[in-house]
Amino acid sequence: KLTGLALHPVITPELVQGRVHLKCSCSPPSPEPPVQYRVLWSRLSSAGKREQVHQETTPQPFSYLEMDGANVRLGDTVFCTVTAFRRGTPEQQSLPEDSKGFYAGIKFLPESLEIAEDGKEHVLTVLSTVPIACPGQDDSCKITLQLSTEDLGRQVPGPPDIALSACQVDLVAGPCSGSSCAAATVTVTAVTDFAQDGTRLSRVSAQPLAPRDLLWRAHTPTDVKVTVRDLPTGNCYSFTDPHIITFDGWRYDSYKVGTFLLCRSDSRAFEVHVRQWDCGGHRSATACNCGIAAQ
Repeated sequence: KLTGLALHPVITPELVQGRVHLKCSCSPPSPEPPVQYRVLWSRLSSAGKREQVHQETTPQPFSYLEMDGANVRLGDTVFCTVTAFRRGTPEQQSLPEDSKGFYAGIKFLPESLEIAEDGKEHVLTVLSTVPIACPGQDDSCKITLQLSTEDLGRQVPGPPDIALSACQVDLVAGPCSGSSCAAATVTVTAVTDFAQDGTRLSRVSAQPLAPRDLLWRAHTPTDVKVTVRDLPTGNCYSFTDPHIITFDGWRYDSYKVGTFLLCRSDSRAFEVHVRQWDCGGHRSATACNCGIAAQ
């Protein structure tokens, strides 16, 4: 009987004659007599339903499906369903078994980030789950991705809440290992803007840069959502003639004329200079802020 077979179908990516294919492999029953396999390929539609894209019957415990950019495109999640039956007695068949969904394309890991305005760097990995083909002898086997950031939820466009360590990354072709055929990393840091603007949402996007292969040209990878959490910010002040309030709340006045160091960080390259001039005339010794310089 074939009802109790465990076929365990698994999808893996392969390059076949320079073209990207997906291979559905199953564990052949042993020492069963020769069987045939019915393999049904499907993809997940935008509505979340499976659409059949190919079906074949084969004596081999595997089946190939080409990513042709039409029936199966980059960005699709693909499944294969395998049923085994004996040759000549198709009514004796195993229960159909589904593979896990295989996402074919470029993705970010992790798929979302929650960070704070604390200056820490967070590693974001960009990887391709399918192999990168070499279109010609003179071309290096790589896909260049243009990275960009965008703020979400602002009524008025403002400065970005996140900063990347690079604007472009290269996915260089190599042997596939696990779910990665090529990978690169970039770091994400929350911009310390000293603004009490609450928790904000941003995103990181990637776009293949002028690929020759049509398969990659229409591919837009899924964005990464980055939640940026505010941290309490210290404030210091220098105002009017000038009254000074330090970070720890100490208050005093400064009536001197000249250029002074108002603030310097011990942990990073940041300092503020203030220039004061005489604004009291002959009646009183009073100085006012007339300019600042910040690094």
